[in-house]
Amino acid sequence: MTATTDILDAPAGPRPLRPGRIVAWTLLFIGGVVMVTPLLFMFSTSLKTAGQVYDLRLIPANPTLANYVQVLSDGRFLRWFLNSTLVAVAVTLSNLFFDSLVGYTLAKFRFRGRMIVFIAILSTLMIPTEMLVIPWYLMASQLGWLDTYWGIMFPGMMTAFGTFLMKQFFEGVPDDFLEAARIDGLNEFQIWWKVAMPLVTPALSALAIFTFLGNWTAFFWPLISTTSRELYTLPVGLSSFAVEQSIQWEMIMTGAALATIPTLLVFIALQRYIVRGVMLAGLKG
Repeated sequence: MTATTDILDAPAGPRPLRPGRIVAWTLLFIGGVVMVTPLLFMFSTSLKTAGQVYDLRLIPANPTLANYVQVLSDGRFLRWFLNSTLVAVAVTLSNLFFDSLVGYTLAKFRFRGRMIVFIAILSTLMIPTEMLVIPWYLMASQLGWLDTYWGIMFPGMMTAFGTFLMKQFFEGVPDDFLEAARIDGLNEFQIWWKVAMPLVTPALSALAIFTFLGNWTAFFWPLISTTSRELYTLPVGLSSFAVEQSIQWEMIMTGAALATIPTLLVFIALQRYIVRGVMLAGLKG
């Protein structure tokens, strides 16, 4: 009774911050400022005229949108933007389909060699991408895929990371649900699509976000696999644009800012799915 009375009589209000927590929040704030400052400087420079580029103030004296009008009026930039959108969306949809299908098979079916197949898939994660470029290029050259959309997309249509992620989540789906669906007369594909997939939505969302952002910012392979400017993705196009406009830093920053906006929108709209998916993946791993 005395302990309860002491608790009730305790003064209400926020608890005092401990020194360790103050240090952690301070370091977090400093880290956030360090990470955000280059982004703010990029957007700030994109609003400046050529004479204000070397003015390091984050808020321009006379901000202007003329740079955005000039970049957007350039048909090449819009083509590169559409190319990146097409490649990123197509590869993301392919990953969601194939990675989840293979992950479901490895998680819910028992067959000889299942673990060997799973280990073989995971082993590809230990191979640096730079070592795979030559086999990819030779394969694309022999099949006539160079300088095509398919040539840009095919290396990422299915990933070991996505297969592993989906397998971990599917292992958490109760087998009773699947057995009930089989009793109701659903085939295995329908069980995967109608029963299992809705139960792993956080994993699908996280995989979609990571895949989209990874392909949106991809530079090395699209640079090697394309020679036609009409097929450049946005990072490759901006690199050539930077060479052409090496003196006009305000135009380069404007192009980079426009390329960053879709990724920011994806993070702002779907960040809760990223956090939830990563947390659940850690718990299931």
